Amino acid sequence: MEDLTTLQTVIISIVEGLTEFLPVSSTGHMIIVQNMLGIKSTEFVRAFTVIIQFGAILSVVCLYWKHFFRLNHTPISENSSALKKFLHKYDFYWKLLIAFIPAGFFGFIFSNKIDQLLESVEVVAVMLVLGGIFMLFCNKMFKNGDENTKLTDKKAFYIGLFQCIAMIPGVSRSMATIVGGMAQKMTRKKAAEFSFFLAVPTMFAATGYKMLKLFLDGGTEVIANNMPTLILGNIIAFVVAMLAIKFFISFVTKYGFTAFGWYRIIVGGLILIMLMTGHNLNIA
Repeated sequence: MEDLTTLQTVIISIVEGLTEFLPVSSTGHMIIVQNMLGIKSTEFVRAFTVIIQFGAILSVVCLYWKHFFRLNHTPISENSSALKKFLHKYDFYWKLLIAFIPAGFFGFIFSNKIDQLLESVEVVAVMLVLGGIFMLFCNKMFKNGDENTKLTDKKAFYIGLFQCIAMIPGVSRSMATIVGGMAQKMTRKKAAEFSFFLAVPTMFAATGYKMLKLFLDGGTEVIANNMPTLILGNIIAFVVAMLAIKFFISFVTKYGFTAFGWYRIIVGGLILIMLMTGHNLNIA
């Protein structure tokens, strides 16, 4: 029996593309949807939910290709060291590397623990509610920053630390990094865009690590047998993510995070009520 049907693949991929860059937790939503569809959490299904993030990664690179393929040619003192000139030229990539380091380190160390948390709908529901409550006050806590705020190495590292919070399912990587950026006096738009940029190395590393782990555990045949499913999932995630990014940037710049906060509270609250009253989420 196949791990995922075509319909299940389409649904999960749409959820991934739609929620990956919104502050609502894509991982949390995929866990919820898997439970609703009665999908068994097999080794391939767990890998699939990570691997289809590659499609979402490509959507960011396509939408912001000028940022990813442009070097910094602004003037720098001729007396600067060769290293400083090099880092200045590749400043965009350097900032992403600094911001990625915390998640790369803690993600590797706590990989098994994170996989265990991915099995818990309860954790997702609680974090959706707590994150939603926080977002209701987020606009007041972090006033829209200064357009001229410069992203320093120190600020990039701090944003990277915020990203680590999203290792708990239901937190939202997007929310954590955007809040991290706003805490560094960045505007909502700039914080959101840097969150998208940071998603590329972070999600690429997660996808690569999951693929490598699957291969080392003898999953070569599993990948080969399910290649059409992976290709379909990535294509759908790519298209949907592009639409979601365009919507989110416009929406959050105008209205902030309140609507997303209420959404998280309602969804998380309904799930908790169902679980506490002895109901499961399986509708299949």
